[in-house]
Amino acid sequence: MADASLPRVRVPHPHVRCDARILAGSPHVEGSRVPVRRLWVWHRGGASVETLLRRYPNLGPARILDALSFAYDNQDLIDADLAREQALFEKQGGPSVGARPLAQLELPFDPDAAENTPPPKQPMLPGMSVSAPAPLPAPSVSAPTKPAASATKPARKR
Repeated sequence: MADASLPRVRVPHPHVRCDARILAGSPHVEGSRVPVRRLWVWHRGGASVETLLRRYPNLGPARILDALSFAYDNQDLIDADLAREQALFEKQGGPSVGARPLAQLELPFDPDAAENTPPPKQPMLPGMSVSAPAPLPAPSVSAPTKPAASATKPARKR
């Protein structure tokens, strides 16, 4: 059962579901909470299926390809879902859908301000520390025990 504000599904696909209890009725990949609109935006932005597989390895190629096929077959539904998401972002004062990360950053254009601004902190993952990495052990060097075979024997013909 899809949300009333979204158009009906024209062409159903086996790996895509629309359920009002999940993601407010947005079409999503069955067995996950990945909306088809996310895969569609990535794909339309130039991401290959291989890139989507690396980003969503739990989906597998069949479900990703079926979700993209669903988007092509139900373009009006995906456009309405994207418009609904955009309206929600605007209402909450967030970035626009598909905004590039650099479009969200405030960059100082005053050269003096740029010099006095500390560099941004890098996000840390749990378990990571800011200490310097441990030095690598020195490689061990051992002298060869016998001369190379190619120097003493002629090459065999086949």
